[in-house]
Amino acid sequence: MANHVITNEAPQELNAQLNLWSYDENGNKFINFYADTEAARQYFLQEVNSSTRFFYSLKEKLEFLFANLYYEPEVWIQYGITLADDGSIVEDDKFERVKDLYRLVYAYKHRFKTYMGALKFNKQYALKSFDGKSYLERYEDRVVATSLLLARGDMDLAVDVARSIMEGRFQPATPTFGNAGKAQRGELVSCFLSLVNDDMESISKSVSIALQLSKRGGGVALNLSDIRESGAPIKNIEGQSSGVVPVMKILEDSFSYADQLGQRKGSGAVYLSVHHPDIEKFLDTKRENADEKIRIKTLSLGVVITDAMMTAARKGEDLYLFSPYSIMREYGKPLSQISISEHYEEMINNPKIRKSKVSARKLLQRIAEIQFESGYPYVMFEDTVNRANAIDGRVSFSNLCSEILQVSEPATFNDRGEYDYEGRDISCNLGSMNIDNVMRSGQLEYTVDTAVRALTSVSDLSDLRIVPPIRRGNELSHAIGLGQMSLASYFLRMGWQYGSPISVEFTNAYFMAVSYYAYKTSNMIAMERGETFYEFDKSKYADPAYLTEKYSDPENIEFRDEIRNLFSEAGIDLPTSEDWAVLAESIAEHGLYNAYLQAVPPTGSISYINNASASIHPFTDAVETRKEGMTGRVYYPQPNVTSENFHLAENAYDVGYKKLIDVYAEATKHVDQGLSLTLFFRDTATTADINKAQLYAYKKGIKTLYYIRLAKSTLSGTEFSECVSCAL
Repeated sequence: MANHVITNEAPQELNAQLNLWSYDENGNKFINFYADTEAARQYFLQEVNSSTRFFYSLKEKLEFLFANLYYEPEVWIQYGITLADDGSIVEDDKFERVKDLYRLVYAYKHRFKTYMGALKFNKQYALKSFDGKSYLERYEDRVVATSLLLARGDMDLAVDVARSIMEGRFQPATPTFGNAGKAQRGELVSCFLSLVNDDMESISKSVSIALQLSKRGGGVALNLSDIRESGAPIKNIEGQSSGVVPVMKILEDSFSYADQLGQRKGSGAVYLSVHHPDIEKFLDTKRENADEKIRIKTLSLGVVITDAMMTAARKGEDLYLFSPYSIMREYGKPLSQISISEHYEEMINNPKIRKSKVSARKLLQRIAEIQFESGYPYVMFEDTVNRANAIDGRVSFSNLCSEILQVSEPATFNDRGEYDYEGRDISCNLGSMNIDNVMRSGQLEYTVDTAVRALTSVSDLSDLRIVPPIRRGNELSHAIGLGQMSLASYFLRMGWQYGSPISVEFTNAYFMAVSYYAYKTSNMIAMERGETFYEFDKSKYADPAYLTEKYSDPENIEFRDEIRNLFSEAGIDLPTSEDWAVLAESIAEHGLYNAYLQAVPPTGSISYINNASASIHPFTDAVETRKEGMTGRVYYPQPNVTSENFHLAENAYDVGYKKLIDVYAEATKHVDQGLSLTLFFRDTATTADINKAQLYAYKKGIKTLYYIRLAKSTLSGTEFSECVSCAL
């Protein structure tokens, strides 16, 4: 093995050694992973430490940050800290408790294990002086600021959150971890979803919403399915509507203009029902050879697909497209709020509803062609989603990363552009657990409880008054999205191939346990606060049979001894069907505080600073190559990869879509929202391969599909740039 020699070599040069095989004195081949650890150390020695402002004491540091408007004093004051008239901190027992938290966190002696993690933290999260020349925080300071904010005056919870982050078991999403405690900041929320009505007031409001939310939090998804199609009448005059494409162009320009203080680029997505008459024009905006007048370059596209579409494709039949304008006139509801599959034949036979038709198979093939060219559109299987939805109402679209699946209601406006009814839109309050670290620690219940409480605070603390439908939706639902990451790293540590029978069964057991403890905590919060989410009594949870029957099904609750022993040896109790029955009764009696609890995002930046493999998909490479702005290529070694097991770290492009979908299908059974499922293909794949994967996913009960990734070969493997909207 290589000697661990201390060097003053440039960090990037050290990091680049991950791209090379080295040989020891006996001729044995190895990758110098230590060089990357040294790269992280040298990065601090050579670039960060000299640019970090030094303070003699915590008191001096906090007084400076408060006085110069870098920190929000209220976050610290809620723990009893007293500020004198001159702005100085009174050193009393309350301040000593806060100092104890800093001591606790610094006692971990945190060091970034990878150059990528160190780079990401300092470039994206650490508090800097207003001129950008000085760092005012270290990693530990960011953890304390986040923990104090999310604990909301509860020091015991602040300690729990801090421990969970420092031990790598839980990581809040980028907007939360990057903004918490800062005086000049955006929102704590990862993304937002908003419905668009078929009127000029709603469309103009949507542009304003895109601007306002983009500058506050990053990603915004909008559902355009209710906008009348191109050529539809306006005020009974035929052929007047321009359809959805011009609205898409306006939104794209809006997102490119607004960002979150330069931290995250503005980013947006638009969804359209596959039954919308503009669906083909919508898809063609992403073609490489599209006319510049209609081409959409930066806006993400998603398609909402129904059972009716999949049935028509299977039978080789035509698919009917329905005018949103005539549906609204006939049903008194917008297209997005109606189950088209349920009313499909009725709509076909109704002469009052304008309709056209296309070949379902050709349209499915067209979707695959566009995905082959651009990676878009995302896909949401609408009826699969709504069959799994336990909340009263309809889920009609998803977000930028396709994992948020919540009920929404359209707002309505008067002729002055004011809200008649605020409706209910969606915000994404996200954070992710590290599966590998949780299994190492055995602290599954404790971590889930801490994470659910922390993410609930993200929802409670979000100030979204600027967009009333988002504010109302957030206040009514208290929805959160607890995610997971580092599944592939865990599989590698266990010596399992991704998608093997034991890995699939572990995924089933792990997500079942997370679901149980998440429900348990939400039930406890409801009892503690005497409050449930809006209209809990109309949800399926109000009937204990809903969860009792689901978790008496052997497929969801029975596991081989090897899996049960694995959890038992880690000190983790796998809930039984009896445990679920008791919990279901408590939920029916006392309710849940959160309408939604789980969603698995793709994770990007937080995986690097947490030293995790991204989300729950396979490695894109054992040593991943990223392009990081002005820094150029940066190499990231996946956790648990060594020179000895390098050959076992199977590449996502070689795993195959069936094994990938099999793993996600097991997790999907227990996740009340969705999972960002990217499908990976070698560049030899065809559109037929993509269609086969889509059909397999649909049959396996997958709710949404995120990107289609085609591999681009480099010397080291696969290279791609991060989608900033999903850098959670």
